[in-house]
Amino acid sequence: MTTDTTDTTDTPDPATADPATVPAAGHGHGHSGRAPGAVSGLAAAGGLGAVELTWRPYRTRGRQLVDHYEVHELTAAGSTLLARTLFPHHTHRVGPAPVTRRYTVVAVVDSGARTRPARPAEAANARSLAAGRPVAQVGDFDHRGLEFALSPNQSARYPTAFPQDVDFRHGTSDPGRDWCYLHPGPRDSWAGRKEHTFTLRFDLPAAPAHDLGFALWLIDSHATAAGTADLALNGHAVRTLAFRGGATRGSLEGDAARPGSVLKPSSYELPLAAGLFTPGENVLTLRKTSGSWIAYDALGVFAPR
Repeated sequence: MTTDTTDTTDTPDPATADPATVPAAGHGHGHSGRAPGAVSGLAAAGGLGAVELTWRPYRTRGRQLVDHYEVHELTAAGSTLLARTLFPHHTHRVGPAPVTRRYTVVAVVDSGARTRPARPAEAANARSLAAGRPVAQVGDFDHRGLEFALSPNQSARYPTAFPQDVDFRHGTSDPGRDWCYLHPGPRDSWAGRKEHTFTLRFDLPAAPAHDLGFALWLIDSHATAAGTADLALNGHAVRTLAFRGGATRGSLEGDAARPGSVLKPSSYELPLAAGLFTPGENVLTLRKTSGSWIAYDALGVFAPR
């Protein structure tokens, strides 16, 4: 869902701008006062795990300069400051289930004066397959990889911590001990310059009657050599995943939801045919076949709710 709330007059509608929920002018650094007008053209667009916000750069008066923008989420309980940014855009990282959210933006000039809140925009994020019923899951779909082994920056220990690569059993294994935050590829000298396979094992009482879904969220990947990985289920090839380039920071930090984070999350979701599953143990593998590392947020197999 996308809305464009262009304000051609730079003056928001008092009935919709929720000014009482946003901090008043002068609540910042420098001198108090109200900067004229408001941010205009605020638009929100929902995607998978994110809502993208854009607006027109605020036009200052005289010699004033924009110090930063404040992005607020509006709820029935009031206003929550999500981020401060120097740029006329912001990505709000959200979870797998679709939720309609409402936003406004305030410009703060170099004197500390603040504009009126922008006319609000709202959008719902897309429904992820991870919003279904978990059949087998590793990690939390929260744009963080801090719950995994060796996170956030101990990838050099991978060869000794995982000499046989990752082999994880749902319901028994511990992500903090048994699933590495970073999945190395053949380009990574610190992991032997070879292919590496991560394995997820899970049991089913019976084969499913309908297709299930696979969701893989990353917090980051190598910027120029994200490479590919082969996904297989019970020995049957499912798909080769081609990863998008990231920021090459996910090997050193693990929180893409942190305000100001330069990490570049990405997500990969697809159906898994019911005929590929079997009663008893099922084995899903992800084999990194080219390029460098990827950094995990979470992954799993899900049934529709």
